[in-house]
Amino acid sequence: MMAMADGLERLRFDNRFLAELPGDPDTGSRRREVRGALWSRVAPTPVAAPRTLAVSREMAETLGLDEAATASAAFAGIFGGNALLPGMDPFASNYGGHQFGHWAGQLGDGRAITLGETVGAGGERWELQLKGAGPTPYSRTADGRAVLRSSIREFLCSEAMHHLGVPTTRALSLVATGEDVVRDMFYDGRPKAEPGAVVCRVAPSFLRFGHFELPASRGEHDLLRQLVEFTIRRDFPHLQGSGEALHADWFHEVCTRTARLMAEWMRVGFVHGVMNTDNLSILGLTIDYGPYGWIDAYDPDWTPNTTDAGGRRYRFGWQPAIARWNLMRLAQALAPLFGDAEPLQSGIDAFGTAYTAAERENTARKLGLAECRDDDVALIRDLHALMQAAEIDMTLWFRGLLDLSILDPGIDAPSPPEDAFYDPGLRATHAEAIAAWLRRYADRLRDDPLTAPARRERMRLANPRFVPRNYLAQQVIDRAEAGDPSGIAELLEVLRRPYDDQPGREAFAARRPDWARNRPGCSMLSCSS
Repeated sequence: MMAMADGLERLRFDNRFLAELPGDPDTGSRRREVRGALWSRVAPTPVAAPRTLAVSREMAETLGLDEAATASAAFAGIFGGNALLPGMDPFASNYGGHQFGHWAGQLGDGRAITLGETVGAGGERWELQLKGAGPTPYSRTADGRAVLRSSIREFLCSEAMHHLGVPTTRALSLVATGEDVVRDMFYDGRPKAEPGAVVCRVAPSFLRFGHFELPASRGEHDLLRQLVEFTIRRDFPHLQGSGEALHADWFHEVCTRTARLMAEWMRVGFVHGVMNTDNLSILGLTIDYGPYGWIDAYDPDWTPNTTDAGGRRYRFGWQPAIARWNLMRLAQALAPLFGDAEPLQSGIDAFGTAYTAAERENTARKLGLAECRDDDVALIRDLHALMQAAEIDMTLWFRGLLDLSILDPGIDAPSPPEDAFYDPGLRATHAEAIAAWLRRYADRLRDDPLTAPARRERMRLANPRFVPRNYLAQQVIDRAEAGDPSGIAELLEVLRRPYDDQPGREAFAARRPDWARNRPGCSMLSCSS
């Protein structure tokens, strides 16, 4: 079925992934093992009543779509899975992955269907992918659908991360399907029907580490080489050369991009929740917003994922180490393309170097220092330990440091940010240690060359005022499930300017309320969506 609408017809597709790489000769959504191929053609399954609930105006403008186009019924039909534009050639891609540390074999796009690769006037490439658009050959026993709650979370967080300056895939639209989806949220034998939705995700590429692991695991080394060389041509065109040296340069860049991504996650307090190798982007983007969470009270041991609650493999503080582990699995997959392991080990080493440099830069930015000295690493580590012990809100503490009169004459120890504490008793217990840390910080600032205004601005741009806290997203979900989706646009409008104070919107920056401490969706989430 084809559809046209003013503005939408300007999208142009070249679909290089399909044109340049081998695909599955079979078509349709029949579940199957797919060998010797990187993709399978499959069409989205139409839905009963597609209705657009939200659109990212920035992403729409990037694609050349105006408000009339995104408000049209044709837009809802296309991005709900009921219609195609000329040039769209939908497919699901084939990949494997290590899940919770164990090889899982073939996984693939089980509920994601790429509509096509569109190329803008400036040559920028965007892959348009529907999540929740129905079954694919890789769906295994699932239905390929997504529920409204998880779709709202993905839509909001994709765009929030972009505005925070964190490398990320994007979201164009959120479309309600008019159909229910049955899900057992916590896998406890209590499934229920929930409203369904489809998110249109957008990225230059959705290639993951697992795309390279699968052919390597099967001994399909020619296919692996084809994929690597295609990826470099399409997604890393600035890299020049040939053969093993080019492959080594590419792996080195994948490692350094991943390192910088981890540092950004740690800077803003984002916890991915399910860092399997099939959920890490080859471009160093945040990908697959499932059971993610945002740090409220600082806790490096916290994971938002119920499936991870026992081992806490993907807890906040372990994210850089897990990224390195995943890169080692990628290196193992790429090993058949190299004569020896040295170039791959060099890439892994580059991850550590790049992460350390990015972490030190973020320390300087968050504390308002011109540079991070060795003693400053100890300073922020001691702060983190205090924040965990005293149950201090990460976002509110660092933002509050901007406005402390920490260098005023006659002040022995300035009062810490008043709204950053969750437990008055813990605050009292650790008051002396907190005051001592603030004195150390004040002494350090006196030895720093930045002026007070320069320091404050440096800190402002590193420490967000607004982040998409879980409880804020859950409030939006509750309203939407009750028939009022307007909260999606309201929260997105706040998250567009996360580093500005935005007078009148203070409620969106408040610490997690007590009612949200243990509520599903606010504290723990699952992969069920």
